[in-house]
Amino acid sequence: MPEGHTIHRLAAQHRALFAGRRLAVDSPQGRFAAGARLVDGRTLRDTEAYGKHLLHHYDGDLSVHVHLGLYGKFSDGEAPVPAPVGQLRMRVSGDRHWLELRGPTACEVFDPVQAQRLRDRLGADPLRDDADPASAFRRIATSTKPIFALLMDQSIVAGCGLIYANEVLFRAGLSPTTPGRLVGSDGWDALWADLRALMKEGVARGRIDTVHTVHTPEAMRRAPRVDRHGGEVYVYRRPGQPCLVCGTEVSRGPLAGRNLYWCPACQPG
Repeated sequence: MPEGHTIHRLAAQHRALFAGRRLAVDSPQGRFAAGARLVDGRTLRDTEAYGKHLLHHYDGDLSVHVHLGLYGKFSDGEAPVPAPVGQLRMRVSGDRHWLELRGPTACEVFDPVQAQRLRDRLGADPLRDDADPASAFRRIATSTKPIFALLMDQSIVAGCGLIYANEVLFRAGLSPTTPGRLVGSDGWDALWADLRALMKEGVARGRIDTVHTVHTPEAMRRAPRVDRHGGEVYVYRRPGQPCLVCGTEVSRGPLAGRNLYWCPACQPG
């Protein structure tokens, strides 16, 4: 599932392509036909990313909400619009560009109340300037749940997914199973600042890189990581491989229904 940096990149891209333009919206597949009719012919005012959720705001106070989930994917190109191929949930076209959406978990039209309800149920998004990390810490500070699970809870930290949660905890030297109440305010401030910086870099680069300069392939004279997710990381999907910092084998185990990766030496429990 795409993490928050990908959704923020999409919001910026869609804004650049379509904001201020009157758009044609349809649903060749048919599953979004009723929603498409509501916004077809309207002008896109702006786009918004919040965690893993994307909103296209049209005039008339209507918004298209998209959650890509595991299989959702956007594609785009220059006009003319190609003939639809496959299960195309939503197609958006302007005078210069087109946009196609396939396989999302959610694609629906919201009014302002529904859009605000979505924001209200999400936690602090490290990529939003209006984020309130103190609100996240208030929940973390009283919780006995592992900090890994709390970072993955979208009602606490919106947009942080599996890769960022594993990597930011390694960089902090925190065991993923540390209860939230033991993290402390200074520890949380450091975690938040690092997560925000990593995710901002992810927006800029279009991939997740979490290793410090001294641990890059060039600096360590090692082969680059080969993985469909790309990017250089410390522990994510590296079980059994040596830790880039200390050489200890990276461990893997289940937690909160997800795969957890950590270095037993750098992140002692």
